[in-house]
Amino acid sequence: MQKAIDVHSHMLCQEWLDLFKANCGPRFTIQKVVGGAEVIHYDGVAFMTPQPTMFDYPARLAAMDKAGVGMAILSLTGPNVYWGDAKASSRAASAINDSFAEASGKYPDRIKWMASLPMQFPDKALEELDRATKKGAVGVVVLANVGGASLTDPLFEPIWEEIDKRELPVFVHPTVPCGCGDMDMQVFQLSASVGFTMDTTLAVSRMIYDGFFDRYSKLKLITAHGGGTLPFLAPRLDRCHEVVAACRTKIKNKPSTYLKRIYADTCIYSSEALRSTIEAFGEEHVLYGTDFPHNISDMEGTLARIEKLEPTVRDNVRGANAQRVFRL
Repeated sequence: MQKAIDVHSHMLCQEWLDLFKANCGPRFTIQKVVGGAEVIHYDGVAFMTPQPTMFDYPARLAAMDKAGVGMAILSLTGPNVYWGDAKASSRAASAINDSFAEASGKYPDRIKWMASLPMQFPDKALEELDRATKKGAVGVVVLANVGGASLTDPLFEPIWEEIDKRELPVFVHPTVPCGCGDMDMQVFQLSASVGFTMDTTLAVSRMIYDGFFDRYSKLKLITAHGGGTLPFLAPRLDRCHEVVAACRTKIKNKPSTYLKRIYADTCIYSSEALRSTIEAFGEEHVLYGTDFPHNISDMEGTLARIEKLEPTVRDNVRGANAQRVFRL
């Protein structure tokens, strides 16, 4: 049977955390939430919990073995490196990328990784992209907004052009949406249940309407959490394209057709949601992903839902799609 490859999997390193604490600015804080965990907040909204398992590779491999996962493709979750000046953000990117490269060198059959880039400083980002790919990065991770800037912002065009030229996979992971502090998202930690999927949905919908996937046709975009709410909203995007003139200024084809050109992971929590994701993106464009080691992750349960699929689809989602996309 096709081995399971987890494309939505995170780790941290101490240098990144130290740099973040020293350079993250006044809008970020680290404070305790209900239950006692210390969580990174942005504008008062809790959204990321550093925890011991994010620094412990033997524990990660043990958890993978227990769940039956053969390989993890690591990435840096939010707030990634979008919080400091050029020096701090660049250093943080190189620190996390070096830590991933070291882990991959130690566990070459179990660990691969995607590069983080200081996107807000394009020259530095391009330098780090070149350095990281030479060190073994198999793709790039970006957040669904870069310090509030849309991924379609002209500032990022040189980076996207280079990524497209290299035909690299890009994993879009959400962070808290812009204006999260004004949406009462701090109650019940709504960032995790609703905010993240909103961030992904907004980002990718904007990219579709903006013609992003026509301009950068070689890169392979992978969306986290089953594509957010895109499988549910795709018909609405099509209807708006049909009747709202602003939605037709840059694309002629229906928005839903672009979902067949991008990818989604399986970090979702029901068989019904999994089927909807496969229907929206296609059986060759859905990849096993878990969000491990965040407490919301479910490596074993997610894999069990995949096991119920028809064998060819099952093997594609388990790992064959990831092997093809990441050229493993």
